[in-house]
Amino acid sequence: MKASVLDLNGSALKQIDLPSVFDKKINLPLIKRAVLSIQSARVQRKGAMKGAGRNYTAEYVGSRVKPAEHRIINTESSRLQRIKNRGSITAGKVALVPHAVKGPRAHPLKAEKNPLEDINRKEKRMATLSAIAATAVMELVKKRGHKIGEINLPLVVSDKIEGVDKTKRVVEVLKALKVWSDVERAKDSRELRAGKGKMRGRKYKKAKSILFVVKDSVKIFKGARNIEGVEVVRVADLNAELLAPGTMPGRLTVWSESAIGELK
Repeated sequence: MKASVLDLNGSALKQIDLPSVFDKKINLPLIKRAVLSIQSARVQRKGAMKGAGRNYTAEYVGSRVKPAEHRIINTESSRLQRIKNRGSITAGKVALVPHAVKGPRAHPLKAEKNPLEDINRKEKRMATLSAIAATAVMELVKKRGHKIGEINLPLVVSDKIEGVDKTKRVVEVLKALKVWSDVERAKDSRELRAGKGKMRGRKYKKAKSILFVVKDSVKIFKGARNIEGVEVVRVADLNAELLAPGTMPGRLTVWSESAIGELK
């Protein structure tokens, strides 16, 4: 399988042989498992303190042989645990039940619950390789909603792309490569999130656009970080979630020639 290497103006420079990873079989269920496993690793465990709402002396006394002041039955009060602190203002108050004031929650979140979705190391690696192969399939790229012109996939650009550190120049390159329309799609998709997420650092929802895969990301990251939906990643740091956001493979990806060489 061959691909054309383009310069920063969109003109073909030469043909190169693609690594065998682009011929891998695309396993959609495996990619989904890997993405969900990566996402679950970011979940922060939450839960109530053990013993919350239960640190009371309350006790239910159902014995009729005890004096009325020490028992609960036949005293015209509900048969619930009551605090034993005699001489205190809290004496006789109901506690230890969910519907009591300051009582425990009925079914609280449990911090010991493990949210991690496990996946074998080899399966996770195969999912990444499968997601790489999906970036070269036009049908999957368009199915994700990416807007692109008449281009050939995978989109391979000369190593000069790694030295572009100005946003204005990155925009010019994307227009020359005929993929700028997808950035505009991502920009138009930004909308206000519904619900409490607005207060928790995720006020807006927005689409993913182009992914730059390079060998050295120091300069290109500075140039592309302010463009809506665009991300930059080193080829050594690739994973299934970057290549298949939302578990859907086929992300529009721009490869540098050195990154293609690293895949071999």
